[in-house]
Amino acid sequence: MAFALLTSVPPVFGLYTSFFPVLIYTLLGTGRHLSTGTFAVLSLMTGSAVERLVPEPPEGNLSGIEREQLDAQRVGAAAAMAFGSGALMLGMFALQLGVLATFLSEPVVKALTSGAALHVLVSQLPSLLGLPLPRQIGCFALFKTLAAVLTALPRSSPAELTVSALSLALLVPVKELNVRFRDRLPTPIPGEIVMVLLASVLCFTSSLDTRYNIQIVGLLPGGFPQPLLPNLAELPRILADSLPMALVTFAVSASLASIYADKYSYTIDSNQELFAHGVSNLISSLFSCFPNSATLATTSLLVDAGGNTQLAGLFSCMVVLSVLLWLGPFFYYLPKAVLACINISSMRQMFFQMRELPQLWRISRVDFAVWMVTWVAVVTLSVDLGLAVGVVFSMMTVVCRTQRVQGLALGLAEGTELYRPLRESHKLLQVPGLCILSYPTPLYFGTRGQFRRILEWHLGLGEGGKEAPKTDGPPDAVAEPVRVVVLDCSGVTFADAAGAREVVQLASRCRDAGIHLLLAQCNASVLGTLTQAGLLDRVTPEQLFVSVQDAAAYALERLVRRQ
Repeated sequence: MAFALLTSVPPVFGLYTSFFPVLIYTLLGTGRHLSTGTFAVLSLMTGSAVERLVPEPPEGNLSGIEREQLDAQRVGAAAAMAFGSGALMLGMFALQLGVLATFLSEPVVKALTSGAALHVLVSQLPSLLGLPLPRQIGCFALFKTLAAVLTALPRSSPAELTVSALSLALLVPVKELNVRFRDRLPTPIPGEIVMVLLASVLCFTSSLDTRYNIQIVGLLPGGFPQPLLPNLAELPRILADSLPMALVTFAVSASLASIYADKYSYTIDSNQELFAHGVSNLISSLFSCFPNSATLATTSLLVDAGGNTQLAGLFSCMVVLSVLLWLGPFFYYLPKAVLACINISSMRQMFFQMRELPQLWRISRVDFAVWMVTWVAVVTLSVDLGLAVGVVFSMMTVVCRTQRVQGLALGLAEGTELYRPLRESHKLLQVPGLCILSYPTPLYFGTRGQFRRILEWHLGLGEGGKEAPKTDGPPDAVAEPVRVVVLDCSGVTFADAAGAREVVQLASRCRDAGIHLLLAQCNASVLGTLTQAGLLDRVTPEQLFVSVQDAAAYALERLVRRQ
């Protein structure tokens, strides 16, 4: 119900979204410990889109019938977005795009959820203070909301503020106790349930809704909504919103499922996860549900309570079912400010992800930069744009790191048949006239220039070597000029047409300079690309070797024969 308010739809639709998607994922999902349903990040994204598509009239004073019509339009828009995101995920499943999960690095996902948690916190401030402010949407919405709250702060409701303060004073310590005494407690303390019961009883007995005009949940309709196909005419309008929602759903769900799969030693199928969440969103949209995914807070709660299979979701479905069928009237007097406090307290785990930043700085400065850029983009722009910026920046760091790789000159370790980088030890044998080089990165259009400069520098080919950056194993370390070069291609995972042509040109230049070129450990894909580029017109099959050791032995034999 709390996340339904975040989505700008009536609270009961949060119960529907906590029932149908959970039931469907239990049957189709592969994440044994995953809990699905309402998720703060998706609710925030959906709410922003709903507010833009179905804005509230400027005058704001709506009659009961007008309010019902506005809510119905917003529910239809939210359900259409669930339908659209589900259809997109099924399309991704048909194309077997589960591999996209590999591009969603851990820093990007954690920064996304942490930044979205700040959006959730700021978006709930008007409800905490009793300020009827319209939701800000688009870029810089967080700062616009803060400015509007500060401007309207003198008009805040003391009653709403008191209820919010008391709710947070109970919920936050209970969350902390559940974390600190996790191993000693048989089950987590249900702070949210206790808070909901106390607030409902207090509001009913004290008539807070009529005396102090506190906003309450009101009547929750019993039973289930009639199945209804979302308005397909809305799909073109909501497609731009459904795509980032589908990506966020898959990003969070696949990442969370992988974390627990690694922790408990089982595997998940990324494509099956796409199918499960796609069907879940598509079918649940027929019952007026808004977009859903795996949830961080409830998954952690489920694991702490001892849930080990998807069947644990059936028990939560039974609880939600009892509320829909029988217990709904007991939530009539529940203040909406309490739901806002539950939203904020559920973000605790996401906020605390920032405590990992010092360790991330020590381990990898690049990952730290990815985390910070994604977080700043999410906070200043929006969740969907922040995700796009984070993924693009993360991929750019990978590309930049491949550009800065240096070739390694190898030498034979004394008493062994192993070849190691010369910079690692001075106890390596370097044969006069023989150069063994390892190029540990893919060979494509972005790295071919670096590849050419490294080879020119080591082999003394042309004038380019004088300007190339210094690498391991300087050429003047060997008095005799290079006669045989062994190129270790084990680190070249792929090569494109430009990279393959660079190798062919290298073979021609080596042949013209009287240098015998040997290639070792080329995988089948790289060798096929080189062959198509005409490598075998420059070298013979005898110059291709399975291992560096075999190539080096052949090179030594060739040097001895020449002497």
